[in-house]
Amino acid sequence: MTNLTSTLVRLKLSLLRNGLRQSGGRRAAFVASAVVAVLFALSQLLGLLLLRGHAHADVIAVPGTAVLALGWAVLPLFFPSGDETLDPTRLVMLPLRPRPLVRALLVASLVGTGPLFTLLVLAGCALSVAHGGAAYAVVVVAVVLALLGCVALARAVATANVRLLTSRKGRDLAVLSGLVIAIGAQLVNFGARQLGSAGLGRLQPVADVLSWVPPASAVAAVRSASDGSYGIAVAQLAVAAAGLAALIAVWARSLTRLMTAPDASTLQPVDTGDRGRSAAGLGRLLPRGRTGPVMERSLRYIWRDPKTKAAWVTSLAIGLIVPVFNAIQGTGSVYFACFAAGMLGIQMYNQFGQDTSAFWMVATTISSPRDAYAELRGRALALLLITQPYAALVATVTTALLGAWSRLPEVLGLSFALLGAMLATGAWTSARFPYSIPQEGHKNVAPGQAGLAWIAIFGGMVSAALLCSPVIAVTIWLHVSADGADFGWLLLPVGAAYGAGLTLLGLRLAAPRTAARLPEILTAVSKG
Repeated sequence: MTNLTSTLVRLKLSLLRNGLRQSGGRRAAFVASAVVAVLFALSQLLGLLLLRGHAHADVIAVPGTAVLALGWAVLPLFFPSGDETLDPTRLVMLPLRPRPLVRALLVASLVGTGPLFTLLVLAGCALSVAHGGAAYAVVVVAVVLALLGCVALARAVATANVRLLTSRKGRDLAVLSGLVIAIGAQLVNFGARQLGSAGLGRLQPVADVLSWVPPASAVAAVRSASDGSYGIAVAQLAVAAAGLAALIAVWARSLTRLMTAPDASTLQPVDTGDRGRSAAGLGRLLPRGRTGPVMERSLRYIWRDPKTKAAWVTSLAIGLIVPVFNAIQGTGSVYFACFAAGMLGIQMYNQFGQDTSAFWMVATTISSPRDAYAELRGRALALLLITQPYAALVATVTTALLGAWSRLPEVLGLSFALLGAMLATGAWTSARFPYSIPQEGHKNVAPGQAGLAWIAIFGGMVSAALLCSPVIAVTIWLHVSADGADFGWLLLPVGAAYGAGLTLLGLRLAAPRTAARLPEILTAVSKG
């Protein structure tokens, strides 16, 4: 046991040392990130110590510990390459028993910047609610239990999902980190506004519940010991210890299954014929001719390709979050609902770049502007199948939250007009400014093509805004006119018809250019 633990600790240190030897830039990045992390942790420690004696110090300390543990559980799913020892399959061929290996890996996991950062923050959380000698004694036990609980939670989650994390699709999960950050930023902003108006006391029920959830219960035990409730403190420490034991047991069970069971990804799947039936069922719902297969292909890309799916999920989430959260906070406008149409319309840009090198198969089927028009029309209809009802849903929810039902037709008309303008400009820029999207890594633009991406996206968005100016002008005129309020409902059919006309015109203009520039498009999208 001791030899195994010391060996894995030395292995962890060797991995860190050898990684830093690869280049000076990597060493500089590691040192800079470590310094920033430690300085940030020390600032958090100081801030938490300044809360000592505050009536609601536990409201920060206990939920803060729970949030820290949640971060340890989630981050390995988005950044699996941050620690090479997260993959225990590297040790499968060695004669090691799971339980001694778990203990050794647990100790080795305490080496690194992350555990040091967590230790400092946990110490600040525990010390902020500690008063008296007994409480300080509990601090030592609480911090150790909470730290081990965070590390064991990360290891248990990573081991349970290691087959996914080490696959190509699993690595592409990191792309979704942008979505998590975007949603988290909005949630933090909303929470900060609510706390600013109601005070920290509003979080007291949350802190009371988390006081019995490990590992936050360990920090809550310090508060209980400070209040003289020693029995409750012991019970909360016992809950934290039981949670740690349960995590280690789950970790050991997952490790045993991982190191003894075959990898399901290497087994030949059994074809039951369901795939053909589902494809036929989907095909029956789509238009005939070339349009239907093109729509089906685009929808399958959205569902199956990790980067395409991440882009769509991010656009769907942010398109809803921005107008809804602003409406809830009382600072929004019904016209913020058009943000959903704008976010989803961006998906029309760089249509051929989303196919990457597989676009050559599509290019072989395009021999005339008529073929190019059918291709672009199918892609646009696939987007409309999702974007149009979603934009209507966001507009309805936003107007409902603001109680402005009379303006719903105006918002829908503007949203449909904007969506049509972005589909039109997206079709044209896809043919004029195509660029490649790398399949591996976090970059969405191949090196040397960033300028094309900026021109395509921002130039297209500006053009779409200009194309929508007639509908915007009509909306303004109806609001400033004395009798215009009675005709606001006309903006819905006008905006829908205008958007449809722009889409058809954009597809017609983009089709000849697409057919004429097929070799250039194929070269541009295949660079990644």
